[in-house]
Amino acid sequence: MHTGTVLITGANRGLGLEFARQYVADGWRVIACCRSPNDAPELKKLGKHVEVHALDVTSQESIQHLAKVLKGTPVDVLINNAGLHGDRRAFGETDIELWKQIFAVNTIAPYQVLSALLDNVVASTQKKVVNITSKVGSIGDGPSGGSYAYRSSKTALNTVMVNAAHELRNHGVTILLLHPGWVQTDMGGPSAPVSIEQSIAGMRRVIDKATQAETGHFYDYTGRQLPW
Repeated sequence: MHTGTVLITGANRGLGLEFARQYVADGWRVIACCRSPNDAPELKKLGKHVEVHALDVTSQESIQHLAKVLKGTPVDVLINNAGLHGDRRAFGETDIELWKQIFAVNTIAPYQVLSALLDNVVASTQKKVVNITSKVGSIGDGPSGGSYAYRSSKTALNTVMVNAAHELRNHGVTILLLHPGWVQTDMGGPSAPVSIEQSIAGMRRVIDKATQAETGHFYDYTGRQLPW
């Protein structure tokens, strides 16, 4: 696998923390971002190859501060991982204020983070942007109802990043939409069929092999292309 610098949002737990662990183990420089670094002991255990930065992805001020701190730092792989579910309600029961919050985290924030750090990505060798999405946001995969806020936020994220992939192609940027599978995390639950180690290892293989020919495409952690 390649090595370089990776920046991960939502890196204090779940998928983000495992991304950090695996990239550190393979010799990458890891820039790990989370809202409260003082409450992220597992990140600090990863040692000197991890730089932990405070980042609230819903705050433009926080995003711009991070961009200022990282000015001039090439970022080979930017992973928009921070996400919020909080919504498993049936039709007519969705909390509208929560829906707005979920959109802020899952859809708007990845766009804002990419916008703020685009120069860092373009200055790197690999120029890859990874967005952790979900196949429940796929219209073509046959939605089964419920979770309206979460599902629609991921469908919207997919649309945003497909558009960005077209606009940023001339900058040499490769943008991926990745479904991690149903994973044994706080969100997925202990009975999920995919371990967090399997999910991250699989997504890392997809990321590592990706070229501009794959920009704007939607894959699961095994590398299978998914319908929109």
